[in-house]
Amino acid sequence: MVRGQLSLVRGQLSLVCVLWSVVGRQWSAVAGESAFSARGRFAHSRRRAIGCAQRMIAAGCLGLWVLVFTATAQSSLPQPGPLQSAPPQEGRPRILRDIGIEQRLNELAPLDLVFRDEQGRSVRLGEFFNGKPVILALVYYNCPMLCNQVLNGLASSLDVLKFDVGKEFNVVTVSFDPRDTPEIAAAKKEGYMARYKRAGAADGWHFLSGDSASIEQLTNSVGFKYEFDEKTNQFAHASGIMILTPQGKLARYFYGIEYAPKDLRLGLIEASENKIGTPVDALLLYCYHYDPTTGKYGPVVMNIMKLGGIVTIIGIVALLLLLRRKSATRMEVGVGGVA
Repeated sequence: MVRGQLSLVRGQLSLVCVLWSVVGRQWSAVAGESAFSARGRFAHSRRRAIGCAQRMIAAGCLGLWVLVFTATAQSSLPQPGPLQSAPPQEGRPRILRDIGIEQRLNELAPLDLVFRDEQGRSVRLGEFFNGKPVILALVYYNCPMLCNQVLNGLASSLDVLKFDVGKEFNVVTVSFDPRDTPEIAAAKKEGYMARYKRAGAADGWHFLSGDSASIEQLTNSVGFKYEFDEKTNQFAHASGIMILTPQGKLARYFYGIEYAPKDLRLGLIEASENKIGTPVDALLLYCYHYDPTTGKYGPVVMNIMKLGGIVTIIGIVALLLLLRRKSATRMEVGVGGVA
């Protein structure tokens, strides 16, 4: 892969060198004009302009090489894998052997499952997929630490995100503890609504609870594995969130307790099939690609190089045309003055 990237760079630099030689020929032509033409008094300024163009080309070459090796180094670094369930291992606590998150990308979540909302009303999961992508967070509301960190990390990212909950997307938090009640869910929601102070958020961020059957079907369908520890009266589980399409398909997984706003934004845009976002976001999606093994967006080196090469060449050609036009205008003025 690295050889292919370097081959692409060599090709782009070869084209830049051709442009360098074109500028050099123009330099020589200007030098000749300064010796034998009445327009020679304009040659000095023109030589300076062409020299500036050559320096810009050199800077572009250097920047292109820096970009290549930086992106290549990033792509070659070892990345941590997702939090997936692992086979039993000696020395590992038994309760931790079967917990984790297994990606079920492009699979449909069971939207016909029935849960209870904060008011205790029975609601279908599919009611919250009203043409918008959905962020799904699986927690339990009486969790002493990890679940709160998951929700706090999500809330922190949503504070930075320019998209609004309830407008461009929805958030559905589901407890996997059947002992949680709508009253507990309502108290949890009240706390996060006080933190996330945006209009319409209460209609877009939902805190659900349910019975064991619905919880088991949902967690199994999205690959979320957990265990209940009777000794501590707590659940052992992994941490992460998922993004689903408006049709209920699992589109993205993000692991841990902190979620980069850039990753959330790009994930929501892709899940919405580009129905939200800006042209700049579309350009970023061309340069960044979701890596399922890390649960993050990383640079696509080849696409970055293609885009960088195109922009560099267009800029250089535009500069040469501008210099040529300005030089022709000055020559006409010089001829008129001599006459």
